[in-house]
Amino acid sequence: MRLCFRAALLGGALLAGLPAHAQAPAQAPAPGSMPLPIGPGARPLTLEDAEAALVDRNLAVLAARRGVDAARAQRLVASSRPSPTVSVGNSFAQFGETRNGALRGARYLSPARNINVGLTVLVERGGKRTLRTRFAERQIEGAEAQVLDALRSQMFLLRQAFLGALLARANLEVALGNRASLDRTEQLLRRQFRDGAIPEGDLLRFQASRLQFEGDVTGNAQAYAAGVAAVAALLAADPALFQPGAGQIPALGINPAATGSLGPPPGQQGGRTGTPPGPASAPTAVRTILSPVAFDVRGRFDAIPDLGIGREELAQGVASRPDVVAAERQAAAAAANRQLVEATRSRDVTVDAGWSRSALSQDLPDSRDRLNALNSFGVQLSVPIFTSRIVEGNVAAAAAQQGQADAVARATLLQARADFAAAWAGVEQARALLNLYAGGALGRAEQAYRSTEQAYVAGGRTLLDVLDALRVLNATRIQANQARYAYLLALSQLELASGVSGVAPRL
Repeated sequence: MRLCFRAALLGGALLAGLPAHAQAPAQAPAPGSMPLPIGPGARPLTLEDAEAALVDRNLAVLAARRGVDAARAQRLVASSRPSPTVSVGNSFAQFGETRNGALRGARYLSPARNINVGLTVLVERGGKRTLRTRFAERQIEGAEAQVLDALRSQMFLLRQAFLGALLARANLEVALGNRASLDRTEQLLRRQFRDGAIPEGDLLRFQASRLQFEGDVTGNAQAYAAGVAAVAALLAADPALFQPGAGQIPALGINPAATGSLGPPPGQQGGRTGTPPGPASAPTAVRTILSPVAFDVRGRFDAIPDLGIGREELAQGVASRPDVVAAERQAAAAAANRQLVEATRSRDVTVDAGWSRSALSQDLPDSRDRLNALNSFGVQLSVPIFTSRIVEGNVAAAAAQQGQADAVARATLLQARADFAAAWAGVEQARALLNLYAGGALGRAEQAYRSTEQAYVAGGRTLLDVLDALRVLNATRIQANQARYAYLLALSQLELASGVSGVAPRL
């Protein structure tokens, strides 16, 4: 009977190392795409859909675009001529003064009796308007490059968050598969304990050994929720806005008895698999459900894309990286600003033209004809003086700012090349590690687990040895997922560092 029990137990334990859906390998979903009990409110989201949404919805990109709008508006101002000024006034009082200093004939005047009209125009010299317009155009070009740089950096953050959520999802799928398999094995042990085929100690040792796997479930569920929240924030979606009741078993419509569900542990629903009261009847699985999430990220996490481009081609693209281009355009804008400031050495001239008309009595002592009104015209030129110290100081400041911008542009290029060198090394190392797992490490762990099970059936190993082998297999699977994540993220970092699109993985 003991051997029969081991054979029956092996049928359940053989499933302990595989996900719940792995009974038909040809139809098993790829890691990162297996259905999860997250409820009907979260729509599936692929990386391609997320990237398309980021272009239109990311707030950092939208803010950078508003900077271009502001720079274009400034060009309208810079290309305009200085606005002339019109002045209108009148004399409101008049009095006469005698040779002895006495005042005679004081009177108040209405605006209709006299008026003064003036026009002031600033005449710019040295081509300032052309230089000012050129400086504004350089600023527009810099703002446009900053939009591309914001899109580049935000796209990487999105891919990083998406891959992190996909990693947590793949690890959660492994944890759910382990839990479902352990549940089936525990059901067999509970049945055998109830029938008196095994002592309670065997069941208790098994239950104590499976606690680690429960921590994997809760930890990966938390990591998945955090990863999805990070993706939602980058897409300008509220990660905390959900329907009432989301995340609860009745609201999600999940059957706790279904394979892969995060529900009550086996033996807690009563029936034939129940155990007599005692330590062995205590819960062995956490009563939890996935936290509500804004999206359900999906993707082929097992994809291992080839780079498809050489190192030299990528290195040449570094010079066209948006932040490098933005720094170069800022340097060009600084040079245009220096030329504009140097043009202030040509002094501007202010022209004042005026006309005044007075209908007051203006008769001359020897005049034969009585005058009805007096009209006066005048022109005045104003030129600033003693400005050399101010002008030369501004020129020196503009030259220093240009030198700073040039240094920043060179430093940005060197840093970009350093980023590329580090990213290329990261891709090589991540690919080497991934090849290790894809080339047989995972298969060896699975073979070791099966060998331990066979030895257990033959009576040469204990059930705890089988669980130890399962832990090794589980750790290898998690490490394989981590290696896939590292390689996919390294490709995204290489695209970020090189500025060449199409390097990041398509999932």
